[in-house]
Amino acid sequence: MINMTGKIYIIGIGPGSSEYLTKKAIDTVEMSDYTVGSTRAIELFDDVQNTIPFNVKELLDTLEKGVKLAVDGNVVSILSTGDPGFSGVLNTVLRLSDENGFSRQNIEVIPGISSLQLAAARCHIQWDNANVMTFHGRENIEDILPVINNGKTTIALPSRKVKDMAQFLLDNGVESDRKVTVCERLSYPDEKIVTTTLDEIASSEFTYMCIIVIYP
Repeated sequence: MINMTGKIYIIGIGPGSSEYLTKKAIDTVEMSDYTVGSTRAIELFDDVQNTIPFNVKELLDTLEKGVKLAVDGNVVSILSTGDPGFSGVLNTVLRLSDENGFSRQNIEVIPGISSLQLAAARCHIQWDNANVMTFHGRENIEDILPVINNGKTTIALPSRKVKDMAQFLLDNGVESDRKVTVCERLSYPDEKIVTTTLDEIASSEFTYMCIIVIYP
């Protein structure tokens, strides 16, 4: 089906389990001409028309392909892990749309549940009073230092291994016995939540799918 006016939906798919997909996300993918996303993201949906999977190396080219399909009049859903506006693809898709002359008026963002939100829920944290930080794809993790001792809980999406961030904090004077929770593979059957000290985390191994919670 070709729509005379193209449309892009940037859809948050939640932390990973289909249980956390919103009805809006499911309905939008079902009516879209094309769905762009990682294979893992696409597999969360039962009713999908034309799929365009990508991996990290092909991300930009594939997202641009999706934008160009919308320029040609198609309805395109672009899937983003968690919420598109938090370490998601929102800014990238907006930039590519501008570069390809696709109006932002024809772009709709459908929010999703971030793994950071789920971590806050698992840890019973009122997260509107927490330091919420993402270092995904960033190297400047020193930005955490000015807030780590401000009396608030810090919830962070690390850029590298969790133990590397823990070691960085230890190297910069944070107490070795500081209470820390690591939430790993949230929403999946093998979800794991570990609460211990910063020193212990620095010598432990976790997968890359983690949120770290550092208490005051």
